[in-house]
Amino acid sequence: MSVMSITKRSLLAAAVLGASLVALPAAAQQNTLKVVMHSDLKIVDPIWTTAYISRNYGYMVYDTLFAMDANNDIKPQMLDKYSVSPDQLTWTFTLRDGLLWHDDKPVTAEDCVASIKRWAAKDSLGQKMNSFVKEWKAIDAKTFTATLTSPTGLVLLALGKPSSNVPFMMPKRIAETSPNEQIKEYIGSGPFVFKADEWKPGDKAVFVKFAKYKPRAEPPSGLAGGKIAKVDRVEWRAIPDGQTAVNALVAGEIDMVEDVKSELFPTLEKDPNVKMFDQNPLGNQYVMRFNALHKPFDNPKIRQAAFMALNQEDFLKAVHGDPKYYKLCKALFICGSPLATDKGMEGLLESNFKKSREMLADAKYDGTPVVLMHSTDLAVLTNLAPVAKSLLEKGGFKVDMQSMDWQSLVARRAKKDAPSAGGWNLFLTSWVAADVLNPVGTAFLNSSCDKALFGWPCDEKMEKLRDDFARETDPAKQKAIAEQVQLRYLEVPTHVHLGQWYRPVALRKNINGMLAAPVPVFWNVEKK
Repeated sequence: MSVMSITKRSLLAAAVLGASLVALPAAAQQNTLKVVMHSDLKIVDPIWTTAYISRNYGYMVYDTLFAMDANNDIKPQMLDKYSVSPDQLTWTFTLRDGLLWHDDKPVTAEDCVASIKRWAAKDSLGQKMNSFVKEWKAIDAKTFTATLTSPTGLVLLALGKPSSNVPFMMPKRIAETSPNEQIKEYIGSGPFVFKADEWKPGDKAVFVKFAKYKPRAEPPSGLAGGKIAKVDRVEWRAIPDGQTAVNALVAGEIDMVEDVKSELFPTLEKDPNVKMFDQNPLGNQYVMRFNALHKPFDNPKIRQAAFMALNQEDFLKAVHGDPKYYKLCKALFICGSPLATDKGMEGLLESNFKKSREMLADAKYDGTPVVLMHSTDLAVLTNLAPVAKSLLEKGGFKVDMQSMDWQSLVARRAKKDAPSAGGWNLFLTSWVAADVLNPVGTAFLNSSCDKALFGWPCDEKMEKLRDDFARETDPAKQKAIAEQVQLRYLEVPTHVHLGQWYRPVALRKNINGMLAAPVPVFWNVEKK
């Protein structure tokens, strides 16, 4: 790359970043981490939405009772201790000393009880865990209990859930907001404070170090351990064009880019001032989600036909190109994990268009176009919908692909309106592997009708199987139930799993301390 091309790109990046960044004093620049995340931050309620950018925001601002470490073990985080009664029916939790909200008020047991209730009303795993709970109760300022109706292995799994929706703790007055409404105050107890006065959607989101945060004594590990903010300020800058973001990274005006297009990897790998870091070694899983409320996908037979038309490799190649960044995996639960199985998958995910058309004829599909939402601004998603459109059309569907940015898609997918009235039939997204390791944690398997995530599938048999898994503690029996879940999923598909993928983040070489975890987090990160 020539000096002239770098200079031009640097100027372009500086123009995008704005004069405010250039005007910062040198000392402030040194202690400010500037990051381009995978999406612009527009929704700041990580309980109301599963969107990962809102989840990432949540980890900056809020804290959790438990957290998953680098070995995938659940460890206490805000808690000093917890215990379980001999009959496994009473769990007692005690908060650590010195926990403060960002408005300097102490974190209390009542805050935590209210936060758990709001999260559990919205989250798939939380709903299932809470179905075993008779009562959550604050005993004193630092102690609260959960009284169960029957034993379950879900309590730690749920309260230590690493990804969307994460059980973030909020002040009681905020947590009492309906889970179906967005909160209007942004007060957490985490290592960073959200600067709502500097938040400009489409430009930047700003977080500053919470000086009164009391980290745990243990070293950081995954999402657990001591959360020590080593920079004073973190700025998430909105640069929707991937090439421009990379240019800014190369020029030194940005410190990290989370979502880099695969075709730009070779350029970055050759740059002496940039390093690639595999922040999420567990990887991710692509999925296509059905809306089971409306025709034609209210009919499971038509969902099966769509399943028959698809294959994984076309999607993975369209985004990642190089096979070292993806893996074909017919197992519903992540390949390499304890519950992975190919049971029932013979002949599926191989784009059998002839069979798909036959199935549509048998199901009496009337040719009504299906509304496929296409997100255009996320590098890891934008190529997926055109592939889906092509494959579905070859399989006999008529497809109306409608393009929009990801945050517009996130807002629209929550609507139950008919597709002809501003609703939807299909969209594609991705889950981090930690979200799809078992039948209860895999949110798109939730088939509890109105209580399920957008798409709202209803299936009593699936819910019974998920209940059976929740009650079982024997790993061998859990695996047998997981196989039955996969077989039922093929009979009444809630979504289609489209393969696993892996993508490193790009950092300037003077940025150290990034943690390997299912979520990009910014405590422990320092800028030298």
